[in-house]
Amino acid sequence: MYKIAALVWCLYLWLPLVQAQDKPLLQVLQPVQAKVALRVYTSAQDQQVLRQYNYRTQLPDTLEARKEVQALVQKLQQDAFLLTSADSSFNRGDTLHVKLHIGNRYDWAELRNGNLSEGILIESGFREKFYRNVPFKPAEYVKLQQRILDFAERSGYPFASVWLDSVKIQNNRISATLMVEKAFVVTYDSVQVMGGSKTQPKFLMRYLQLYPGQPYNQDQVQASQRMLTALPYIKVTRPPQVQFARDKARIVYFLEDRQTNQVDGVVGFLPDPSRRDNKLLITGEANLNIRNIKGSGKQLGLQWRRVSRGSVILNGEYLHPNLFGTPFELGGRFNLQKQDSSFIIVQPRLQLAYNTIRYGRFSVFTEWRNSNILSSANTQSLQKLDLADARTNTYGLNYLWNNLDDFYFPRKGRLAELQLAAGNKQVLRNPNLEKSFYDTIDMKTTQLSLALRLENFFKLGKNGALLARLQGESLLNDQIFLNDMYRLGGLSSLRGFDEYFFYASTYGVGTLEYRLFTAEDSYVLLFYDQGYYRSDLENSFAEDLPLGIGGGISFSTGAGIFQLVYSVGRSEQQPLSLKYSKIHFGITSKF
Repeated sequence: MYKIAALVWCLYLWLPLVQAQDKPLLQVLQPVQAKVALRVYTSAQDQQVLRQYNYRTQLPDTLEARKEVQALVQKLQQDAFLLTSADSSFNRGDTLHVKLHIGNRYDWAELRNGNLSEGILIESGFREKFYRNVPFKPAEYVKLQQRILDFAERSGYPFASVWLDSVKIQNNRISATLMVEKAFVVTYDSVQVMGGSKTQPKFLMRYLQLYPGQPYNQDQVQASQRMLTALPYIKVTRPPQVQFARDKARIVYFLEDRQTNQVDGVVGFLPDPSRRDNKLLITGEANLNIRNIKGSGKQLGLQWRRVSRGSVILNGEYLHPNLFGTPFELGGRFNLQKQDSSFIIVQPRLQLAYNTIRYGRFSVFTEWRNSNILSSANTQSLQKLDLADARTNTYGLNYLWNNLDDFYFPRKGRLAELQLAAGNKQVLRNPNLEKSFYDTIDMKTTQLSLALRLENFFKLGKNGALLARLQGESLLNDQIFLNDMYRLGGLSSLRGFDEYFFYASTYGVGTLEYRLFTAEDSYVLLFYDQGYYRSDLENSFAEDLPLGIGGGISFSTGAGIFQLVYSVGRSEQQPLSLKYSKIHFGITSKF
């Protein structure tokens, strides 16, 4: 009985014995023929089983016919006919004749729990009742075995083993006891950085949450590579390695620093609608970004933009990771927007973020928005409720999930971001208007906002990528003013229009963009932007479906990355004409 059990157990592992037995089927004993017929011979008892299986009887050549026989044998073995074998085969004319032995089906009599803990039972889904009077299918047992081992690897036991004990076979029915040996617990020792990166191991340890003394987790190590891809200032050159020394694990990362510290400027030439001499309006943008300061992951950014005559935007940002030695990241933002001589908005923001191992990045934030009407603003706009002094305090949640394969030049992967915010808006009295003017206005209201961004990169061929993107925002308030609204249009949102051309209380922009890479950091592009916006002013309502089309190029030079984008757009305010086309170009210098 012991010999029979050993034989069946080898058949369960099926690869060594079956491959050795079936190996002659893969050998080509004669020149390949065309249109070979396959005839399979079995005993009368085995013929009843064989009728339940479909296989091809006409094949292109002898080699394909022998592969079909091998696939049939493996299928039968996986369906609990463990002793299936192709005993002999020969060619006669254009027909391959095969003698097949199937034998009896093996069933589980019972599979008992030997020493599996409650945690393993829950994670693996093992229940004794699932293994009573059912076919013995090797593939299903392998999956059960792998689930147990995966749980052990996530719990600090990477050297665990699973086996069947007390195996008995009687009347083609198998009974056994499922056993697991965890060996010894393994904990993290340290993180090591190999390559040219100056990133501090201490920062990586906290960012990836691989703390010394914490139980080893194989899933966490695998997920850490995706988390590193989300950092703009390093490049992963090889998958991480795990070095085990007794009960300690050292994680080795192979990283190179990327030139992401940025000083750049962009110049735009646009038709100036305020002039009749067809002169161009020159707009511009300047950026300064310092990332991974002293290898600690800290980041500092400044941005200045001139979007139209008299209109300026100033942005600032600072990120401080590993706050007080924790995986939390503290961030601060500052935004100042001056719209010609109408109004000015100051909007600081403070947020606390947490990077999870599997599910992306969660953030909580608070934001203060102060909007003040300039003294030179049109009084009519105030009286029409187009503009108003207001102060808004909001609190919100942000979630970002990102598995793009590259931070700057992705070719495949997905990105999803969702933001929800709620707060109170207070209208402030303007000295240029009489007090009675505010009698019909709600001075305090509740305001909600929603934001969504979805990106999906599809790799097309060896050097192509298709970007499908959807982004939008919505402002929900019973009393919306012009200086409360989102600004839409320009190179970063809806191309083919002036920067901040549209005012919108709700908008959405869908983009299809094809990129053909000529190098790792160079590509040409064609795009189509389709937008929708709605403006919910109390005394006026606007709605439109603007679109933009165009193309461009981005390539690396000795001085930096040069970019040029040509676009043209159509809306109710602007016809689709080359007269209104937009050209943006600039160079991004990285160090």
